[in-house]
Amino acid sequence: MNPRCIFITGAAAGIGQAAARRFASAGWFVGLFDVDQAGVERLAAELGTDRTLAGKLDVSNAEEWTAALDAFARRCGRLDVLLNNAGILASGPFESIPRERLQRIVDINVTGVINGCHAAFPYLRDTGGARVINMSSASAIYGQPSLAVYSATKFAVRGLTEALDLEWQPHGIRVMDVMPLFVQTAMVKDMNSKAIGRLGVNLGPEDVAAVIYEAATDKPRLTRVHRLVGQQAKLAYRVAGLAPDWLARVINHQIAKNH
Repeated sequence: MNPRCIFITGAAAGIGQAAARRFASAGWFVGLFDVDQAGVERLAAELGTDRTLAGKLDVSNAEEWTAALDAFARRCGRLDVLLNNAGILASGPFESIPRERLQRIVDINVTGVINGCHAAFPYLRDTGGARVINMSSASAIYGQPSLAVYSATKFAVRGLTEALDLEWQPHGIRVMDVMPLFVQTAMVKDMNSKAIGRLGVNLGPEDVAAVIYEAATDKPRLTRVHRLVGQQAKLAYRVAGLAPDWLARVINHQIAKNH
């Protein structure tokens, strides 16, 4: 029997790398794609080139998506899970961040996910029980000061996830997202945000990878659209669902204020 196959973006480091190790250890065939080609090639050598495929992919480029998925399909023959993990951020006062950097965040975090879902649809449709897992964030629960554009992109991912999960049900495709708070990766190093100082970094990449694996393998009746990672994110999600808007605003203001 052929192994199940997962295509991972942003696989060279952080959450993507941890997810690749988790799925490979369970016997999956893993597509490792990233702008850091040397990084995914090193990871492929570690995990075994017989059960991985490494390649360069700028997720903002639709043509590169087409080529990467074509190569993956030729090697694996199916697409059980697409993990849209690639993402970047910039932190600090909105007006202090160069406009070009803000645009790049949108290009990677939003356009990259749209490109991936659009290009992968035929492969997902033709694989029974296929799933898409998008990396969202707890910053998609309420807009986060000092992370305004990053937060906005994760709201966009959340909305796309909800819509496509409904739209693609007739095709047998489930779409879900994973929403962690701060994770100990290079993305949070030197982050200019008061929230990270107050809340801390209490998750590792392996914690998120475990939830991603659960989302990929749960029985269909147990599949949830949103999967929160860590007690802080779960609490924030519950509070946002129950609290009036003014209270959610006050809470987030207190977390992020400068003094």
